[in-house]
Amino acid sequence: MSWPPSADRAPERPEREYEKVAAPKKGRSASAQSKPGRSLALILIAIVALTGGMFASGHTTPRLGIDLAGGTSITLKAKADQGSAVNKANMDTAVEIMNRRVNGLGVSEAEVQTQGTDNIIVNIPRGTNSKEAQQQVGTTAKLYFRPVLASEPSGAAASPSPSGSPSAGSSPKPGSSSSPSASSSQKASSSSSTSPTSSATTQGRAVTDALKAGSSPSPSATPTGGPSPKPTPSASGGTDTAKLQAAYTALDCSNQDDRAKAGNNAKPGDPTIACGKVGKGYYKYLLGPAGVDGTEVKKAQAIFDTQGASGWQVQMTFNSTGAKKFADITGELAKNQAPQNEFGIVLDGEVVSSPYVSQAITGGQAEISGSFTQQEAQSLANMLSYGALPLSFQEQSVTTVTAALGGQQLHAGLLAGAIGLALVVLYLVVYYRGLSLVAMASLVVSAILTYVIMSLLGPAIHFALNLPAVCGAIVAIGITADSFIVYFERIRDEIREGRSLRPAVERAWPRARRTVLVSDFVSFLAAAVLFIVTVGKVQGFAFTLGLTTVLDVVVVFLFTKPLMTLLARRKFFGNGHKWSGLDPKSLGGKPPLRRTRRPAGPAAGPVDPKEA
Repeated sequence: MSWPPSADRAPERPEREYEKVAAPKKGRSASAQSKPGRSLALILIAIVALTGGMFASGHTTPRLGIDLAGGTSITLKAKADQGSAVNKANMDTAVEIMNRRVNGLGVSEAEVQTQGTDNIIVNIPRGTNSKEAQQQVGTTAKLYFRPVLASEPSGAAASPSPSGSPSAGSSPKPGSSSSPSASSSQKASSSSSTSPTSSATTQGRAVTDALKAGSSPSPSATPTGGPSPKPTPSASGGTDTAKLQAAYTALDCSNQDDRAKAGNNAKPGDPTIACGKVGKGYYKYLLGPAGVDGTEVKKAQAIFDTQGASGWQVQMTFNSTGAKKFADITGELAKNQAPQNEFGIVLDGEVVSSPYVSQAITGGQAEISGSFTQQEAQSLANMLSYGALPLSFQEQSVTTVTAALGGQQLHAGLLAGAIGLALVVLYLVVYYRGLSLVAMASLVVSAILTYVIMSLLGPAIHFALNLPAVCGAIVAIGITADSFIVYFERIRDEIREGRSLRPAVERAWPRARRTVLVSDFVSFLAAAVLFIVTVGKVQGFAFTLGLTTVLDVVVVFLFTKPLMTLLARRKFFGNGHKWSGLDPKSLGGKPPLRRTRRPAGPAAGPVDPKEA
């Protein structure tokens, strides 16, 4: 006799499947389920470490952009240069180079943009070294390497103090050949009025041996515009030697007007005079025709010599044309005594460095070493890298920008963000009840990480928080809340299927994890593309959006999921309290089915012969 399936026996197979899923397979890591405390401890340690670093650095608030904190605005007017016209192509090139100059390390939120056909506006936010940035933007003429024919202290520096004695950079580098050693010795002991001590050579800065030393220069090598004992007429015959010598004698570099006029209108192929600052004083220089153009410097960077005692250095790499010219001019300079074994690096008519050479530098690479500080080395490297512009510029105005308008907009934006956040929290409380505590705690952790990292990125990469960046942070609230909602809904779906909370939390995680990762990847990709193809303030929005998207993944994996695992073990959530947001009855879920024992004996009724 056949019996219909027993209600007590029907759920046996589904129940076994349920039990099989709830328990991890042998060999599979169960750390996420059994040891969520590790993940919570890890993110707690990260928060404490980052917060401690923020207070230790003294930067406890994010740097603000020019629209929020004010700053400096510089207006530059382009002038037609020799062989270069004021056109869109040259203006765009100049903007790109200036942008790299003032935004040296990354997201500093300085803005460089054209205005009209011949003006460039540079906005530098408060908190940046605006004076240094102004100097770098203002020195916009072409960069040249000129041989030094004569140099001496000028004005207050005419009687150099003993502190001008040769420094570490004046002496030959350990392991250098005898030729550089002899040259350095002659330079240090020279007492001629036109032969400066190390203070006359920019505090002892010297061009040491090339990074890739080559063979000795050929005697026939002739530099482009090589040095001579006295200035000689150029090929065009436009230089009056007597007038140039008289101008050099009369030049007083301690006078601002004289410094501004010295060498400004010199042609690359003609000798000229120039001033250079050395320590707190000035030196005047008589320079030969330009031997190397700044456009022929391929790359320059400041590095710290960890192998020797040279300290901070500036490494230069020339292109193929510049490498040959530099080898020729250094080969000729090395034959001379101080100061005619030096070359002046001239930017906007000012000698920014005048290192000496003791041998020909071949191979297209060289390094400038001496008593540099880190800031001096980076500033010189920046000038060498970005100093050559297709046009000359004249500073029209420098104004201070107030943050009044930006402050009002920030207040309105923060008010809108607060209202939006309040509505999100209200929705979470009404819809998810107890689960809303998990979401709010996760939002708090994400907010703390975002604030601390933004504060640290200010001094690290010059990140500045502007209005678009604030908008990116507000948008991130929705992205972060969306990740929590995806996970919560997966858990509730499992409960509707009749599972209890602990297995529901683990079964829901793999599917929710995939959805969260895909969603955040799309958001991060959009932010990365926007950051690459845009400039200025829009980059601030893209950067903030990308940062908060990455932090969303970190918070969901290391905080939200482990916290849910822990809460699933508590009776309030595990038993499905009606205020937990996980009540099976309110969710319309099936009651959990359990196996029951079959009653023994005749009372159990007839038994199917097949079962017997």
